[in-house]
Amino acid sequence: MYTREQITKFRGIINGSRRAVFFGGAGVSTESGIPDFRSESGIYGQKYAYPPEYMLSATFFRTHTREFFEFYREKMVYPAAKPNAAHFKLAEWERDGKLAAVITQNIDGLHQAAGSKEVLELHGSVLRNHCMRCGKSYPADFVTGATGVPECSCGGVVKPDVVLYEEPLDGATLEAAVRRISEADTLIIGGTSLNVYPAAGLVDYFRGENLVVINKGQVLSENGRAFRIDAPIAEFFAKI
Repeated sequence: MYTREQITKFRGIINGSRRAVFFGGAGVSTESGIPDFRSESGIYGQKYAYPPEYMLSATFFRTHTREFFEFYREKMVYPAAKPNAAHFKLAEWERDGKLAAVITQNIDGLHQAAGSKEVLELHGSVLRNHCMRCGKSYPADFVTGATGVPECSCGGVVKPDVVLYEEPLDGATLEAAVRRISEADTLIIGGTSLNVYPAAGLVDYFRGENLVVINKGQVLSENGRAFRIDAPIAEFFAKI
């Protein structure tokens, strides 16, 4: 659990930052009611007809499209979720000129809902969907409200703009993330165990002064010089 001294130290780091970058994972959104993947109660620990990792793969999307969308609607889209204290605090720091960017592995759009402008979504977003035939864009409720496989007016399949297993990350987003991290004076890693690559490897580009890790539980690629805070991130940020 965090201490008063850790809160004071972290406040000092943020107040002295002008190019901080936040790198976040599923733990940022769990306090908004969106389940993570790898915890004991996470999606990967539940029983399905197929392994969840397979159901979120490009192969499964291609070969079992109807089953993919059944799983996707049930487990990947949470329209009622609202931003929590972590999302709002990050947006506040951006407005105050302390935070340069949010880099997220999440696909829920909650950072933007809280007011953050510079958000790099490594794994895409459920809020964007496109026809695989003509490219027409559709909102999330078109996919969630469809029965079976959502189809465009042209007859093409409407695919969520999320990165599935076997698919590469978007090159431009990845390049922008590398640039932001390499230019940062402070890197805050929050709500992630850093075991999803290539996203987790981005941390290696940080050359700044302050490396802060805020996560409930172990972080696999933790740097020895990191200021480590073992806490749920929204709970901790609410104290800052």
